[in-house]
Amino acid sequence: MTTVALAVTDGMLHFELSLACEVFGYDLSGVADPWYSLAVCGPGAVRLGRFRMEPDSGLDRLPHADLVIVPGWADVDVDPPAELVDAVRAAHEAGARVASLCTGAFILAAAGLLDGRRATTHWAHTQALADRYPGVEVDPDVLYVDSGSVLTSAGKAAAMDLCLHLVRLDHGSAIANALARRLVVPPHRAGGQAQFVPAPVPAQDDHPLADLLPWAIERLDRALTVEDLARRANMSSRHLGRHFRSVTGTTPLQWLLTQRIRRAQELLETTGDSVDTIAEATGMGTAASLRRHFNRTIGVPPDAYRRTFRSSRSGGG
Repeated sequence: MTTVALAVTDGMLHFELSLACEVFGYDLSGVADPWYSLAVCGPGAVRLGRFRMEPDSGLDRLPHADLVIVPGWADVDVDPPAELVDAVRAAHEAGARVASLCTGAFILAAAGLLDGRRATTHWAHTQALADRYPGVEVDPDVLYVDSGSVLTSAGKAAAMDLCLHLVRLDHGSAIANALARRLVVPPHRAGGQAQFVPAPVPAQDDHPLADLLPWAIERLDRALTVEDLARRANMSSRHLGRHFRSVTGTTPLQWLLTQRIRRAQELLETTGDSVDTIAEATGMGTAASLRRHFNRTIGVPPDAYRRTFRSSRSGGG
């Protein structure tokens, strides 16, 4: 039986903590026997937002576990407790796998476990992680990173992806998929998938492109050019580029590509249209072009992306 220690202290994010308990802490002997043996380990009673938790044992139990899970750390601008950092380091030195969920990566980094390694965290905090720990190779564009004995995930739903990945490593794909069906979540999202694709339009509607962006989104099946957009906006291409940088943070062509990828995702999730048909509907021209851009942006081919959602629906409940 694999023993799992969930490392907690004041200021942990309860969503990621609860998620880990859901995967590793319930009696799922009907799915796989033996399942995991979970212990919540902390320095004493801990406060998680509005909640209070009594751990099963102290942090000194971490080095005796096979797997240590570190949930998200709420205030990444504050150094985590030294006793937690030391216990996580000691667990890894004793041979445990150590996995962080979301901003738990800051605790792993403080323990020196990410030095010289590729790692990730919630996209909103990747730059802070890279700035504070320059020895870490921070990848902001993936769901999770498996470096063998050290694993890190992005935020929220990606934490579930990493937990299922761990189950898959320990018990195989069939068991991981059966668990995913019970939880009504996708059975497998590859760690290399992008964390997110930027929103199609800014939240505010008082910017110079407020009319242009929705107009372009309605015409993604067409081969729009920068000149087409500039003509519609009644401004020069150079002027248009400056506004795009200011409003969207990117260029007109890159913004268009992002929206085409988003539309392709929607069609792959909700229709049975062929990749060729979707390529035409999104203005990508050919299936080869769609596959190339989709794989580069999302991290998996369109067919693999579609299978994930079909598998999720077939296991629904």
